[in-house]
Amino acid sequence: MSRQLIPADLEEYAVDYTTAESSVLAALNRETNMKVPQAVMLSGHLQGAFLAMVSHMVQPKRILEIGTYTGYSAICLAQGLQPGGILHTIEIDEELYDITHKYITQAGLSGKVIHHIGNAPDIIPTLNETFDLVFIDADKPNYEYYFHLVFNKLRIGGYILADNVLYEGDVLLPIEKQSKNARGISSFNKMIKEDSRIEHVLLPIRDGLMLVRKIQD
Repeated sequence: MSRQLIPADLEEYAVDYTTAESSVLAALNRETNMKVPQAVMLSGHLQGAFLAMVSHMVQPKRILEIGTYTGYSAICLAQGLQPGGILHTIEIDEELYDITHKYITQAGLSGKVIHHIGNAPDIIPTLNETFDLVFIDADKPNYEYYFHLVFNKLRIGGYILADNVLYEGDVLLPIEKQSKNARGISSFNKMIKEDSRIEHVLLPIRDGLMLVRKIQD
């Protein structure tokens, strides 16, 4: 996300009136921005707090995250897990494992987070789980594919969250002027709008979050 959609002063105001980051999340935020390429991919304080709030409301037993990056969103999502609950998170970049593992451990979540390294389309079919909450934040052209891949593993009444669904505002451009990523997101949003099996709301938080509730198989 290279272009900020919400004016910086308004976002700062929103952050100021949001529960503060934990010390672990603040340290992870800082280290990611200092050492990891494309640090803009980090969920960050405001979006992370929203993810944690959704998780607390849903009180999931099982969460699936597609796209771990350095683990900020995984730590936030895991906050609402029921006792004995598990979050499966999938990341293709094995070089991010060490930083992710360090902060998940510091957050006291080692027993609640299963960190998979590899291709999501290979890993998801091997997970014998029914999920209450799914977070999609991976390669944008494959959002539709990931949605279909997880839908049958999501319980009725369960939720899917998808990140970057405004894609820096490029979804407003004519399709021929959109990048490959923006076209993938535009196609995903259209699919969501037309799917009668779900209810959904697009929230203009950060780069856009699509919140989906499954109402039928």
